[in-house]
Amino acid sequence: MAIKKYVASKDNTITNAFGIDLNTRSTGSNMGAADILEIFSIYGQAAITSSVELARTLIEFPIPDIHSDRDSGVIPESGSVSFYLRVFNARHSEQLPENFTINVLAVSESWSEGTGLDMVSYTDKLLDVNDGSSWTNRNKTGSWGTIGGVYHSSSYTSGSTMPNYTYTFNKGNEDVLLDVTAAVEEWIADRQPNYGFGLFLTSSFEANVTASDSYNIINTDGPKLSFYTKRFFSRSSEFFFKKPVLEARWDSRVTDDRANFYSSSSIAPAKDNLNNLYLYNYIRGRLVDIPHTETVTVKLYDSVDDKPAGGSLTSATATKIDTGIYKASIALNTTSSVIHDVWSGSIGGEYKTGSISVKNFNNTSVLLSDDFSQFTTKIANLKNKYVKNEQARMRMFTRPRNFDPTIYTVASNEIEKTIIPSASFEILRMVDEETVINNSTGSSDYHTYLSYDNSGSYFDLDMSLLEPGYMYGIKLSFYSSGQWREQEEVFKFRVEDN
Repeated sequence: MAIKKYVASKDNTITNAFGIDLNTRSTGSNMGAADILEIFSIYGQAAITSSVELARTLIEFPIPDIHSDRDSGVIPESGSVSFYLRVFNARHSEQLPENFTINVLAVSESWSEGTGLDMVSYTDKLLDVNDGSSWTNRNKTGSWGTIGGVYHSSSYTSGSTMPNYTYTFNKGNEDVLLDVTAAVEEWIADRQPNYGFGLFLTSSFEANVTASDSYNIINTDGPKLSFYTKRFFSRSSEFFFKKPVLEARWDSRVTDDRANFYSSSSIAPAKDNLNNLYLYNYIRGRLVDIPHTETVTVKLYDSVDDKPAGGSLTSATATKIDTGIYKASIALNTTSSVIHDVWSGSIGGEYKTGSISVKNFNNTSVLLSDDFSQFTTKIANLKNKYVKNEQARMRMFTRPRNFDPTIYTVASNEIEKTIIPSASFEILRMVDEETVINNSTGSSDYHTYLSYDNSGSYFDLDMSLLEPGYMYGIKLSFYSSGQWREQEEVFKFRVEDN
């Protein structure tokens, strides 16, 4: 598993809306401690028929924590990880707009959150709360450069451009799931100060304003229509999985083909003729880097008397992919049923010799067909309970469902494991069957793909991603013949406080 969540460090709704008397503007009101965030545009509600009322959302994330995690190796370097902004819809009884688009722009001035709560009458004035931001002010003593907040939309000092994002809602009740990697990487690299994102209707949906005043911004492109109201859960929400987060996702798969090695064939695409082999450098039970600055190479040999024999059939240079783990991709056209892989370094000499059973595309039946019901899967090491700070490796054992061994075959043969090259998992909260970790079944997002090695498939689960006190279920999906199919089994466990 390769996912880490960073909950918002502060958020707020700022507005120039009228109070319940439809006479007094709420430009000085703060809602930084409310459990809801809001975006809207209201046209012509007040006695002044052309009145315009707007609400915008501000969300900032703990970029220093992300920076620290990268420095310590918790998340990968730039280019190997994606960051997704996730903000979750809050249902309400008010009117819900449809078919609208919001801006998601980096805020260019610092701001304070505040402790205001009132989102109805807007009675928590900035002068009365412990600091905070409002429609006119970025903090208690400092004004915004422009009312409603100041946002990046152009080039800055380095010559780069702070990306501008938009997000479109069709039904109106959708969550925000937006790839904001480029902006986050700018913040991590300190090319731009982190003041978070501003979320608000684009100029095509914020209402028409033809003349500026102390409450409104000129928007001649705006409609004489209302879009009321889109609400999200804030970081103050009581709901663990609904708080705004930046979600780091990356591909941490180990795809070790030692138990799934195929001889090259003209009937297979080039990528399917490549096999991935791994070297795991365990010292006293721990993975450690080989203590030489050198090139690690793997060579393949024929097998005679269960030993490498003759000259090498082929070789490949390995790449370090993690602490103590080295990977090489290699193709081999051979009629041998067994070969040996010999790993060595240009300085340290020979490290390891292994044995590999070779499969053949021409005479090996396809393991997966359109009938996904032919397999049964177990998580052999699944526990009933985990604690919230635990890192658990879930080991899968998959075999044909119709396997019917005799007493003799059980005693004399190891049950053959089925390697599922493309498999993904998701996590459900069982009390309401809410999906709390979505499976990734796309062609470029692999953060919930299973790894596999000689012992079968597996994935690592960080229990801190789950709220303690609940039972959860693991569901698996397998891919073959151009489709994903969810498997029947649900593997249940609880997460408890430490």
